[in-house]
Amino acid sequence: MTLSFESLGLAEPLRRALSAEKYLKPTPIQTQAIPLLTEGNDLLGVAETGTGKTAAFALPLLHRLSLQSEPRTPGAPRALILAPTRELAGQIGERINAYGRHLNLRAAVIFGGVGQGQQVKALRAGVDILIATPGRLLDLCNQRHIRLDKVSILVLDEADRMLDMGFIHDVRKIVGQCRKERQTLLFSATMPAPIAKLANDILRDPIRIDVSPVKIAVERIEQCVYFVGANDKRTLLTELIKDPAMGRVLVFTRTKRGADRVCKHLVQAGITADALHGNKAQNARVRALDGFRNGRVRALVATDIAARGIDVPGISHVINFELPNEPESYVHRIGRTARAGAGGAAVSLCDPSERAYLKAIERLMRTEVEVAEHRLAETRDEAMQRPPTRTAKAQPAPKRRRRPRGRRPSGVAAAVNRPAGRSGQPEAWL
Repeated sequence: MTLSFESLGLAEPLRRALSAEKYLKPTPIQTQAIPLLTEGNDLLGVAETGTGKTAAFALPLLHRLSLQSEPRTPGAPRALILAPTRELAGQIGERINAYGRHLNLRAAVIFGGVGQGQQVKALRAGVDILIATPGRLLDLCNQRHIRLDKVSILVLDEADRMLDMGFIHDVRKIVGQCRKERQTLLFSATMPAPIAKLANDILRDPIRIDVSPVKIAVERIEQCVYFVGANDKRTLLTELIKDPAMGRVLVFTRTKRGADRVCKHLVQAGITADALHGNKAQNARVRALDGFRNGRVRALVATDIAARGIDVPGISHVINFELPNEPESYVHRIGRTARAGAGGAAVSLCDPSERAYLKAIERLMRTEVEVAEHRLAETRDEAMQRPPTRTAKAQPAPKRRRRPRGRRPSGVAAAVNRPAGRSGQPEAWL
């Protein structure tokens, strides 16, 4: 029997907000998690974006805070949600505001890459819920704009992503500043050893919920691949996107420069497009996402920074202009379509140098991707009979004359030890 949100025990203002959002039936993870979390249990959720996990933790968090009438303390939130990227933090903030629209609760989102003035102002006014990326949060904690000793509900979202980005030690620092008596929720798509250890260290008698959307998503998504030469990819991409059947299209490349080049090509072909990657300024990234979300931009060209954590409804097609070199990234990419029970399509352009990537993807999914026909493309048999393109060998570095010991040109130490960002962390963390 399928449960309704009414049966999950949520407060009436939350049910009213869900009705306005057209949320009628909870997803499996919401059905399992919400009753447990409203009772105050710790949770270990093994779930990816696309399972409905944001509502699974946001709704009970709002429910519990709404039952606690505590005055706001400037700079001291009662709930903290940690997210690995600016985009994900922003989206969680949007969902919190949508679900809590009828509650007397205040939320704020803080992340780096923008000035901190407005964020500090919001914190001084007092917030109940803080959604943050680790870098900016630690910066503001060190500046004493934030104190975490009142955090009674802590959520770590996409913990494995934080591990991949090198933030795990900073996450531990943040957790150490929170109240010891608290409810802690940890969500991760995978469970590598460092994340399992983190969960064991910070969770108290957690209830574990495993929800994997991979098979469900793959079954709902129509997939095909074109075997095409690298020089013909842009022409084929343009012809595909000009088909009116393609509505909102997310295009993936492997590199930032590649995303910019593909975006420029599409714009020159008369297709409204924008690029999204880590080298773009924060306001430019926000504009790109907003334009894509509201329909002003038809094609968003992105690197894998957009493969996880970006939830834009109504994406009809995902196009892999370049196949990822990790098969799991393919599943994350195509999972941007076929959301919330809708259908979707994933198209891949595979040149001879990418055949090994395709084989790895097919092994992961345990099925062959259907080959599509086009005047620029080959059949699977033709592609497999053609010898693979060899990658050019790296040229040896020129030999250097050895310098006398004790002599080092000025600036070398600074260049070696210089941090990647202002706070010494990778760009995506800020």
